[in-house]
Amino acid sequence: MKIYLLLLILVSNTVYAQKINNLIELKQNSTNELFHHLERAIRTPAFQSEGYWVWGSSVTKGGDGKYHMFVSRFPKTLRFHPGWMVASEIVHAVSDTPQGPYNFSDVALPARGAQYWDGRSTHNPRILKHNHKYYLIYMGSTHPFAEPTYDELTLSSPWCTVARSSKRIGLAIADSPYGPWKRLDEPILKTKANTFYSYLTSNPSPIIQEDGSVIMIFKGRAHTQNGKHSQMALGIAYAPSIEGPYTVLNNDQPIFQIDGQGEAEDPFLWKDKRGYHVIFKDQVGKYTGERGGGVMAYSEDGIHWTVNKDPKSYSLTVEWEDGKVEKQGQLERSFLLFDENGKMTHAFFATMDGPGGFENASNSWNMVIPIK
Repeated sequence: MKIYLLLLILVSNTVYAQKINNLIELKQNSTNELFHHLERAIRTPAFQSEGYWVWGSSVTKGGDGKYHMFVSRFPKTLRFHPGWMVASEIVHAVSDTPQGPYNFSDVALPARGAQYWDGRSTHNPRILKHNHKYYLIYMGSTHPFAEPTYDELTLSSPWCTVARSSKRIGLAIADSPYGPWKRLDEPILKTKANTFYSYLTSNPSPIIQEDGSVIMIFKGRAHTQNGKHSQMALGIAYAPSIEGPYTVLNNDQPIFQIDGQGEAEDPFLWKDKRGYHVIFKDQVGKYTGERGGGVMAYSEDGIHWTVNKDPKSYSLTVEWEDGKVEKQGQLERSFLLFDENGKMTHAFFATMDGPGGFENASNSWNMVIPIK
């Protein structure tokens, strides 16, 4: 009996020690594997569209051997912010190479009428390929009004107020990246009272795991007592399969606390043998010291997260392939492309010119930076 207990203790201690070693290895290897490995940015836009503001993208390699980008665009006849809330559409572009440039192919998710939850705007696409099907997870919104003019559409206008509060996360399915896309009639992630996402859900970044289940990081806002909304915060949702149902795993509080750390948005999630990783936008510069720069964090289980010791994952100051160093007006909606062996190859960003601020830009496009 004593020998049995001794063996049990030894085995337990060995398992515990292995877990500790795995955690230490995860932390040591997660200091920063992106920022210091970004090469010079490619000057030629990965995607742009004449007459349109262009924003976030997501890329997958299709069965045809080509690279397929799904990207948001909306007309320049509206202000950039908040034009995306009321008039964005997700379009499909194609390239023979991962860095592009990508050529417009078709409109994947157009406007389909105010009566639909995503009837006026589709935005923030994430494309996934699984079991010979393609899945677009995206943000949608609607409003009941006539189309606004440039001067009418402001952050305090009825269009913006209603469209912002109606933002939800949805899913479309197709057998080919060229469509046709079947859009679900209801969002896959709605709001929930008395949570940090009671006002809206947005900016989805999902991964399909080995067993077919889905982990998705998303942005939420909460209703506040004065009738407005809280700061941006990130949450984690789980589903047994891509079509749901989705359950938020951290209803009580965001992954990263807003108080003392600042707002977080534009997450990109991935998983490797060491655990889960995310990069997101440091909205007010509390994590990295750079307002609008990128943050990197890691997790063993996808629920409990720690910001990396060396947290910066990208900067608004970009070195181009011609050697010039410039600060972009904005740099958002990060997306990482991996090859068939799971190696990062390219980082995509939505960007714009100007000295900073959405109201100071004259052009926006999707840019790409190779990864060493």
